[in-house]
Amino acid sequence: MATLTPITLSLLLILSLSTTFLHNTVAKSDIPSSDLIHASCIHANYPQICLRTLSTYAPPATTPNDLAQAAVKISLTRSQKASEFLSDLKHKSAKREKDAVSDCVSQMSDSVDELSRTLSELKHLRRGIEFKWQMSNVETWVSAALTNEDTCLDGFKEIDGKVRSDVRRKITNVARVTSNALYLINLMDSQARRNFVPNP
Repeated sequence: MATLTPITLSLLLILSLSTTFLHNTVAKSDIPSSDLIHASCIHANYPQICLRTLSTYAPPATTPNDLAQAAVKISLTRSQKASEFLSDLKHKSAKREKDAVSDCVSQMSDSVDELSRTLSELKHLRRGIEFKWQMSNVETWVSAALTNEDTCLDGFKEIDGKVRSDVRRKITNVARVTSNALYLINLMDSQARRNFVPNP
């Protein structure tokens, strides 16, 4: 049998620790769903929205990754509905409003794409250095989706009336759940990093 060198043993220990922290933080949890949701949502940007949307989400989240995926799915669903609403609104709007709505349709389409990519990535998280890059990607995509939503609202600053109030209500609703999704993704990432203690 080959003798393992100290360097090989160290590498194996690091790999074992890496596997353990990712397994515990992302893949498995003994925390009841309600406790996990409350502990995770309490410091979110919109804690009541976070608690309300995730407490009723099925199936119940049992890991930080489950929770992040659920939050992204909620944001994605609302983004898709907002995009459909805007597309319909574009055909009913006056010229000045139509330009702002058209820009918003494009921005929300980008948000839907970014959130879809985020959800796909969260479903296929890997270990080690790849996990770091994956988390960097999803944080970038969700941040971009949130920026698109804010930019959409900015386009209506000079427009008054019902169209502005309807768009503001819809997009603000989406932006808040997207903000919470980004918070939960960042929380999952920070927990994973905190639980990983490399071999000295």
